[in-house]
Amino acid sequence: MRAIELIEKKKRGEILSDEELAFWIRGVVSEEIPDYQSAALLMAIRFRGLSERETFALTSEMVRSGDVLDLSFLGAPTADKHSTGGVGDKLSFIVGPLVAACGVKVPMLSGRALGHTGGTLDKLESIPGYRTRLPTARFLEIVSDVGISIVGQSDRLAPADGKLYALRDVTATVDSIPLIVSSILSKKIAAGASVLVFDVKHGDGAILREPEEVRALARMLVAVAERLGRGASALVTDMSAPLGRTVGNALEIVESIEALRGKGAADMMAISMALAAEILLLTGRAAGEEEARRLLAGALEEGRALDVFRNMIAAHGGDAAVVDDPGLLPRARLVREVTAGTGGNVLSLSARAVGIAAMRLGAGRSRVEDEVSPGAGIEIMRKPGDAVAKGDLLARMHGDREERLAAIEPEVRGAFRIGEGEGPDPRFVLENVRGSNQGE
Repeated sequence: MRAIELIEKKKRGEILSDEELAFWIRGVVSEEIPDYQSAALLMAIRFRGLSERETFALTSEMVRSGDVLDLSFLGAPTADKHSTGGVGDKLSFIVGPLVAACGVKVPMLSGRALGHTGGTLDKLESIPGYRTRLPTARFLEIVSDVGISIVGQSDRLAPADGKLYALRDVTATVDSIPLIVSSILSKKIAAGASVLVFDVKHGDGAILREPEEVRALARMLVAVAERLGRGASALVTDMSAPLGRTVGNALEIVESIEALRGKGAADMMAISMALAAEILLLTGRAAGEEEARRLLAGALEEGRALDVFRNMIAAHGGDAAVVDDPGLLPRARLVREVTAGTGGNVLSLSARAVGIAAMRLGAGRSRVEDEVSPGAGIEIMRKPGDAVAKGDLLARMHGDREERLAAIEPEVRGAFRIGEGEGPDPRFVLENVRGSNQGE
């Protein structure tokens, strides 16, 4: 078997066998197949696609390329939540502690910022002392003792994905649905959680913006996860505007703490509660939607979810005092206000434009090697549907360089579309894609 035969076959739109996909992945990990041939096959897949069966076989082989964690010793249901990437998306810090406070163990693998979407690990590392790289034994110990641990991917979990993602990033093949599915699921399955819930973003700030592509991704994630023996569901959620009121690492930690105190923005809390309820249903911690919502409300109102977040920070070596004194978190040196140039209603707020502006302020990366400024970001003072008068405060920019703040200010102002008429209907959860055992 030769790699060029697989490239030719997929170039013609033919189905690759399980053996051919296994040959490819083993060659990627052993480096016997050169990058240029893998890149050619990735591009053929991008244009010709993979069937659900091919995607299942590819994902299975990627899982087997490294370690697979066994979490049965925990003696409790296990779950992980994954977002396809958004702007102001700090929901892992709300959903994870909520379900952990309800008895679910949450071993969560997360990533870093790249492009206009934020990175969960960068946000956590804005907490002084928080370590996102831990030995596997310590990671599992925290999951057992605290109920949740959020860390970065180990080099020993799905190493084939690490190699292929690096190639996808430089060959414009990131937006292939089968490759997205295999990348996400290989890591999640290797980490051992028995239930997976996906937050598939749709809208201006999402990776995929066409409705049919978003639905196809949600359905394939659930279908392949189920074939791999996991309970799964996916929520298609709105990413036309940033989530909540902050975009930026330390800023989002502060907002997450406020949300766990029961003071979260409506969009954040609606999606968080929906995702958390799905986890409780799939793990059997709740018999129905009403019971799930009641359990989650109790964890929030009684402060148990906030306690879980505090304990997770401490277990990772972070300064848990930030939960009670957010002033201990890093702050940018400068703050610049952005005001409305005209009056009317906020008709829309571009998540993508805000995300790019926050990245340019230092909150994210345009390249993997870029440094992130933990205090940089944007506070959003007006959301779609809000009325504004000329001169009203729209946003605050946080950064360390005056010239950069001045250059980016027009971009932030331009992200707000203000005019006559009403804002969009605030519908945050657009669709629920459930597995075959749950119904639609």
